[in-house]
Amino acid sequence: MKYAILEDGGKQYRAVEGGTIEVDRYEAAPGDQIDLDRVLLISDGESVTIGTPFVEGAKVEATVVTHFKSPKVVVFKYKPKERYRVKRGHRQQYTRLRIDAIMAASGGKNGS
Repeated sequence: MKYAILEDGGKQYRAVEGGTIEVDRYEAAPGDQIDLDRVLLISDGESVTIGTPFVEGAKVEATVVTHFKSPKVVVFKYKPKERYRVKRGHRQQYTRLRIDAIMAASGGKNGS
């Protein structure tokens, strides 16, 4: 099974061809193509290519499936006996990407 570990928005994701990943929101319409080029590792089942820190020339092609929000997180601050109460909520916005292709190129270290 071919997969890649990629970095996007300071987070790392495991991308499998045909699968989906959920990343921080992109300003792209559903159906748009996105190339992710910050690939840290590529494995095709037999060999593994590790980048230093990124695999040169490697990229992951993805299609925007949809935009959505995470469940609400409630932040409630409270100090007893002081009449201090603050209630706030937050919903993070995400983009679901379908992984179309993982393209490898030479460069980087081969490991096991």
